[in-house]
Order: sequence, then structure tokens, then C-alpha cells
Amino acid sequence: MGTQIEHELSEEVEIKFPKKYKVLILNDDYTSMEFVIDILMSVFHKTFEQAEAIMLDVHKKDKGICGVYTYEIAETKVLTVHKRAKESGFPLKCIIEEE
Repeated sequence: MGTQIEHELSEEVEIKFPKKYKVLILNDDYTSMEFVIDILMSVFHKTFEQAEAIMLDVHKKDKGICGVYTYEIAETKVLTVHKRAKESGFPLKCIIEEE
């Protein structure tokens, strides 16, 4: 009888993992490369080497992936980037894309 109860429970339990979202920085003609590297290191916790590689992707491919997060974390990071960019006088933009 114990295995029947376990079997019934295992059929009813469905584990759903939260969707993940990519945060991307978009290229513009005004934001300095140094500011992008600073954002990547301070907001996205990248090493200097990782930040430099992402910044070069942004420069060469018009966008770069900063990280993959749950929606709430991705949204918070985008808002933080926009706030810091505005405070520094840069038009830097970040977007969220579903993975």
C-alpha cells in the first residue's frame, strides 16, 4: 500500500523551473567603453577580462550578453544600468530577452 501512495504522489507533482531571461547591453555611439566595462564589473559582477570581452561584443556585434537571470533579477539589473547611465550622462540601454 505504501508504494501505491508514493506512485500516486509522484504523478501529481510537477516541478516547474522559472523561465530564464538574457540581459543584453546595446551599442550606441556615445557611451564610453570604460563605462560599459565598469557597469559589467559592478552590476553584473564580471571580471575585467569578461567585461572587456562583452564590451567588444557590444562594440562589434551591436549587443552583448551580460548574464542570464530570472525575470525579477534581470529587470532589477536593467533598471540599475539605466539609472547609473542616466546619472553619468550616457544613453546606454539594456534589454531583456527570454532565453
